[in-house]
Amino acid sequence: MIKILKTEFVIYTALLTVLTFLMHPDLLSVPTARLGLMQEKGNYIHPLLYTFFIYLIIYFFRFVFGFVMKFFNKNK
Repeated sequence: MIKILKTEFVIYTALLTVLTFLMHPDLLSVPTARLGLMQEKGNYIHPLLYTFFIYLIIYFFRFVFGFVMKFFNKNK
């Protein structure tokens, strides 16, 4: 159970990092400016929510793919 949680945490963290840099490429050049904007607007939670929704979509496809693979492996 712990191994599964660690794996899902790594996937979520990697997804958060990738989405953050794709949506805000200025984080690589001027991260303090982006963090300052987040402080002004008070929108700290939105990256986590967006990542969670994308994670749910990816998890659904992983679940369907795993289910299909189990179906084909049982027939062999």
